Amino acid sequence: MKTALTDRLGLDLPIIQAPMAGTSTPKLAAAVSNAGALGSISIGSVDAVEGRMQIQALQALTVRPFNVNVFCHAPMPSDPTCDRVWIDSLRPIFAAFDAAPPETLTEIYQSFLTDDAKLAVLLDEKPAVVSFHFGLPQPDQIAALKSAGCLLIASATTPQEGRLAQAAGIDMVVAQGFEAGGHRGVFDLADDPRFATLPLTRLLARELDISVIAAGGIMDGAGIAAALALGAAGAQLGTAFVSCPESAANPAYRAALASPRAERTRVSPVISGRPARGIENAFMQRADEALTADYPYAYDLGKALNAAASAQGDDGYAPQWAGQAAPLTRALPAAELVAVLTQETRDAVKRLQRLL
Repeated sequence: MKTALTDRLGLDLPIIQAPMAGTSTPKLAAAVSNAGALGSISIGSVDAVEGRMQIQALQALTVRPFNVNVFCHAPMPSDPTCDRVWIDSLRPIFAAFDAAPPETLTEIYQSFLTDDAKLAVLLDEKPAVVSFHFGLPQPDQIAALKSAGCLLIASATTPQEGRLAQAAGIDMVVAQGFEAGGHRGVFDLADDPRFATLPLTRLLARELDISVIAAGGIMDGAGIAAALALGAAGAQLGTAFVSCPESAANPAYRAALASPRAERTRVSPVISGRPARGIENAFMQRADEALTADYPYAYDLGKALNAAASAQGDDGYAPQWAGQAAPLTRALPAAELVAVLTQETRDAVKRLQRLL
């Protein structure tokens, strides 16, 4: 299966393993890359030192291309009044676990837009691909990374975001639909028309001069073939790889994906402060979304609540990010899953050809 994605990076397969923070690992990414697809890690939620360690760990496991993802959200100043309302609203839940919430919230994730140290790491390590989520980097960051030889990919959740990415000099865009698990890369949360994956992919493939990668709700070869038929150069799959033994998902997360609970995913801002799709849990059901603090400050509180609940054996406050097609998950080693996806895609393409 040759596409612009495989040709640009020398891949065997037009498949990207999504860099889902919290579950992607160097071992998982290496297994995917070694199988002929594009493995990914996220360093958006760690500092530059840890980011370099993860990139170097991945380099030690593969000589194939891989992707490193960073967060480009607009930095938000602290809002102590808003934070206090959110803290107080969750205080009774903390008390049920014999715990108290933190009294102040911190900006636990620094945006790549202001993180010169992380840019320096990327320029030193020169991964084949760098991808951006929640927005676009500064023009000088884009220029520096392109000069270092990195291919640049950005998430786009609307046609306008795709146009902005192309105008900024991004090489490819990920058309990320509302079906996607975890945090979608919405640039402006106040203006989110919630495009689904297939119409967004078709709109961007028709309009843009750069390649489009479909993402959101794609779990098998039939979904990949559908994306290719709409003009995508490839597909990015996140939830599909969470159950692989190489991922960092804990046993409760894996069990939830394998259970009937996977049929019910929900988009909620309560865990992190940004809308994100995960398996519906007690946190989403009990917290008042209208009071949520801003991202990433709310995530500071969400992590503290999850820690308190987990200490009591309750996983109902953990982020178990999953897309709408989560029931199609398969607990296979990553290389085996890539092989299965490849054969399924070929079979689906042949079925489509027979229909024409």
